[in-house]
Amino acid sequence: MSPIVHRETHDGSLEVSSRELAQPAAPSKDGRPALQVRQLDFSYPDGHTALRNVSLQVQRGEKIALVGPNGAGKSTLMLHLNGILRGEGEIFVGELPVVEANLPAVRARVGLVFQNPDDQLFSPTVFEDVAFGPLHLGLPEEEVRQRVANALEQVNMRAYGERLSHHLSLGEKKRIAIATVLSMEPEILVLDEPSSGLDPRARRGLIELLDQLPLTILAATHDMPMVRDLFHRMVIMDGGAIIADGPTEALLSDAALLEAHGLEAP
Repeated sequence: MSPIVHRETHDGSLEVSSRELAQPAAPSKDGRPALQVRQLDFSYPDGHTALRNVSLQVQRGEKIALVGPNGAGKSTLMLHLNGILRGEGEIFVGELPVVEANLPAVRARVGLVFQNPDDQLFSPTVFEDVAFGPLHLGLPEEEVRQRVANALEQVNMRAYGERLSHHLSLGEKKRIAIATVLSMEPEILVLDEPSSGLDPRARRGLIELLDQLPLTILAATHDMPMVRDLFHRMVIMDGGAIIADGPTEALLSDAALLEAHGLEAP
């Protein structure tokens, strides 16, 4: 079945068309999506409505770019995916509803990587940062060491275990921040502006890393060349709502749509 491209028109209705996706994700073994968001609404305590009627379905193995202007609701949506924020609506990670009783299990499945790696790196050494999550799961020491080694291997930083985290470059810190999440062996990786602040070499290395990871990935980004190169599906948000959702190539070719929502084709 072809994926659906939908966009919100000026009168609030949905315009729907069918397009072929170049490389569709394999369905999950149990037939369930990796992630479902259903009619999610959220307002901050000051009354600002950050999300309105957001619905999103992500299949296992998909890599999806979440794009839109500042204040569109991208980061707010991501903070709902493992229960840091709680709005009105439903969210399922696999078969698990994101409710209070399930938060430990949900947070083990959904790994969130913040824009600023210093928000995640607070231990003296890289090894201790990457080991922090598995240790707090109560895992045996040998399993913790194996998870740390595996995570650092996945981000090509295995030799950095004894390095001081605060002495690393920004690109190195971002890789280690991803490793802190990978050590929890998540099913879904959620990243906020992963390429922000990186020089061209570090940025290209990050794109190659994300491309190789065998995980479902949802990334909020303003880096449209990265969106074109890495993500086969793109979701445009503006004003707290999903405006369009479909194959990246198709949406990037719609200049009027991009301009209307503060975006530019790469």
